[in-house]
Amino acid sequence: MSERPASGRGMRLDKWLWVARFFKTRGLAVEAIDGARVKVDGDRVKRAKLVQVGDEVRIRQGPYEHVIQVRALSERRGPAREAAMLYEETPASIVARERVAFQLKMAHELFMPDTKERPTKRDRRRLDEFRKKGGWSG
Repeated sequence: MSERPASGRGMRLDKWLWVARFFKTRGLAVEAIDGARVKVDGDRVKRAKLVQVGDEVRIRQGPYEHVIQVRALSERRGPAREAAMLYEETPASIVARERVAFQLKMAHELFMPDTKERPTKRDRRRLDEFRKKGGWSG
């Protein structure tokens, strides 16, 4: 893993997101960027934005939002262990993601009893009502 790509100026945002394993393909990274689900230093950016060490990147994936600091750049997509060294997630982001995960788990347990059956029509109505009232965004 190299600290900087050959250019020395930075790395394209879509490529960095792919190398850091936030998205399975660069195409998915491009869709997220174009859909304003990725921001750099609080600003909506284009896919060709050059990311540099120290930038703050916000990535929304479903109900979760990752707030990370870029720690390194790499020209190649390597194993997950190497990818995890490219960034550091903020403690507030970790807490927020854990809170959302807990809320989703509790909503699931509340509205979907642990049975081996499919949800009943009543269960689906209760879940729809919960979603309409803004129980979670999803």
